[in-house]
Amino acid sequence: MTLALTHAHGDRITVAHEATGTELFAYVYRPEAAWEAPKPYLHPLRTLSGAVVTDYRPNDHRWHKGLQLTASHLSGQNLWGGNTYVHGEGYLPLPEKVGSMAHTAFDEVRAEGDRAVIAERLTWHPHDGELWAEEERRVEVSDIDADARSWSQTWSSTVTNRRSEPLRLGSPTTHGRPAAGYTGLFWRGPRAFRDGRVFSAEADGGDLMGSQADWLAYTGEHDGRDGHATLVFEHDPANDHTGAGGTHPAHWFVRSDPFAAVAPSWAFHEELVLAPGDTLARRYRVTFADGAWDRDRVAAHLRGLPW
Repeated sequence: MTLALTHAHGDRITVAHEATGTELFAYVYRPEAAWEAPKPYLHPLRTLSGAVVTDYRPNDHRWHKGLQLTASHLSGQNLWGGNTYVHGEGYLPLPEKVGSMAHTAFDEVRAEGDRAVIAERLTWHPHDGELWAEEERRVEVSDIDADARSWSQTWSSTVTNRRSEPLRLGSPTTHGRPAAGYTGLFWRGPRAFRDGRVFSAEADGGDLMGSQADWLAYTGEHDGRDGHATLVFEHDPANDHTGAGGTHPAHWFVRSDPFAAVAPSWAFHEELVLAPGDTLARRYRVTFADGAWDRDRVAAHLRGLPW
């Protein structure tokens, strides 16, 4: 189950599963269009069988790019991309509010056996380029299970406020738009995954928007090939506000119509405020599986995946 890693410097890192010949993902860190809030992203992401489970620059939201860390409302700036939500006025083209997350350096890039690691340093900027935050990010591949036809990836980020005033992390919902708490780690699924099945250990579908649950699963059916795929999103129970203890379970942002999207939002119902020098620590795991898994199968699989 050996993994192979290829680094095209200045552009992307790809990780492939040699036994199946599948390129599991590309981590793209080159800057892209300013209006789309440049930031690194993962696309394409694939199951072990090679089925693509992400979308890239769809015509409805060009700034949706696979799996990426976002900040839709950050102290008056938009590190999400595209138009900015303004309460009472809707979404407005405000390019002067669109910022970026910039690659600085890699601390570790390696693949060994059935594990791969990408450890990166980034900086967060408003539109004028001022330094607002520094991030340390770690993306790891693990838990490749040929029998279950699945593999997992963990995403860890610590974000430290480098301003002399608080950083306010919010979302359209914290600014007045109901059920739009998208911010943080965000996945955009393929267009074929529209109207897929969404469930957690205790609830289904629309009941999950804005709710808390240890995990959330999304099952979609492919175009162009037979079959389904299931993605399972988890937040680490140790996720906390400042890195100094306490828990802060995710509130889920999830849609299956008009498109497939999931985010364990860090600011769904209320803003998260980082004082100068404070650090936000978050860790997530996403499992990518071939087939339409049900609730019992997801739960059984996760019991075998300790943090």
